Amino acid sequence: MLNRLSLAAALLIATVSFASAQTHGHGEKGPKGGPMQDVAGVHAELLVADKTLTVHVYDEGGKPVPVAGFSGSALVGGGQSRQVIQLKPGSDNTLSGTASTAIAKGTPVTLQLKGADGKTGQAKF
Repeated sequence: MLNRLSLAAALLIATVSFASAQTHGHGEKGPKGGPMQDVAGVHAELLVADKTLTVHVYDEGGKPVPVAGFSGSALVGGGQSRQVIQLKPGSDNTLSGTASTAIAKGTPVTLQLKGADGKTGQAKF
């Protein structure tokens, strides 16, 4: 009886942990193939191409969120080589900005977003 109860409790904990990981998007790949993190009540997918940094914004269900009224910035790199990129709303669900130099693959990025509802947040990529 105790073994069955222990097994049931372990399965319940594993199921809740798995469901939580699935709904929060930590470390997952987004629809465009970039890393995705929760920030300011939305899911933000980060894409970097040469000097351009683009953030695609989605809701909990994976649907694009219009970014009218959003603002943000990204701290790219570290130490002496860090730079701040201001992000501006683009078309549909994207915010983007341009760095002064090319952004190397694997460069750390700290994203700060402010949603249209005033909610703010930060995520590290």
